[in-house]
Amino acid sequence: MSDTLTKLTYQTFQQGKSYFGLTHKILSIRLKELLFPKKEATSQGIPREAILTLQQRQNNLQEVDWEDAERGVYPKSLLFDNPWEDFFRYYPLIWVDLPQIWDRANQRKYQDFAADVDIKGYPSYYIQNFHHQTNGYLSDLSANLYDLQVEILFQGSADAMRRRILAPLKKGLEVFRDLAPRQTRVLDVACGTGRTLKMIRAALHQASLFGTDLSPAYLRKANELLSEIPGELPQLLQANAEELPYVDNYFHAVTSVFLFHELPATARQRVIEECFRVTKPGGVFIICDSIQLSDSPEMEPFMEYFHETFHEPYYKHYITDDLVERLEKAGFVNIEMQVHFMSKYLIARKAA
Repeated sequence: MSDTLTKLTYQTFQQGKSYFGLTHKILSIRLKELLFPKKEATSQGIPREAILTLQQRQNNLQEVDWEDAERGVYPKSLLFDNPWEDFFRYYPLIWVDLPQIWDRANQRKYQDFAADVDIKGYPSYYIQNFHHQTNGYLSDLSANLYDLQVEILFQGSADAMRRRILAPLKKGLEVFRDLAPRQTRVLDVACGTGRTLKMIRAALHQASLFGTDLSPAYLRKANELLSEIPGELPQLLQANAEELPYVDNYFHAVTSVFLFHELPATARQRVIEECFRVTKPGGVFIICDSIQLSDSPEMEPFMEYFHETFHEPYYKHYITDDLVERLEKAGFVNIEMQVHFMSKYLIARKAA
């Protein structure tokens, strides 16, 4: 297949996911209004200019995604990696689960867990129904639905945003080019269902990969996903990112995707300090998370909508937080920032 045809196929694929996500949102909003009639803020209150800017940012993200694949940062097959089996198995369950989510949101039940879900031993900030989702991050149902829910939220662009860590990751590892590939160690903090680790494996075929997460259910899902791909299985551990179970200066690179907006400020700082501790001198730490007011003031209506619509108790503080200052306080240097669509990236070094 020619590059032109492949690019056209990719653009069509992404547009299809975007339209599907938008259609799902419209239908779910209408159903919610029927079942739970209540006046709430919706995207109708977002200025048209902001919506047009959002669409342009999404188009720009897709262009960068294609360019990175074309220059070999990762294989082009990754552009079309969609969990179709999970989609057909679990998408109907999203609709089945939605009335519970809406009821929980209506009643402002933020710590609503099934009787068989063990919530002991977790930090208090973690025992939340983030996004009003059933059982928070502590059930197999939540883990099975999560990737589909996030793709719908970002209109098919969640994976494209995750892939933006791969170029700075490979560039950051160039200082260790004399190492044998298997000696290169990369840690993904709060690895969730393992999709980021799967992408890292596609870009770094032989690196030794590690992942931590607080949720045993999400780690089970990650093991299921990662066992299906070739290469050495990443080593996964259940762990609090505030106390990473690794010795100092162990990893050549550390990544974290969509974690920091779900942490209170004190935990945010401790996690950054732990990531600094386990990163080797000369190593790189890469954060991918939500945009903030400092870098995307024109997107404030969407940030406000997200805060008002989803249960994200620490998001309001996050969007005004100075992550660069936090990274510098921990000891990181040479901090760079990028913004793609609704996500921002901080790339920081630990001095050699």
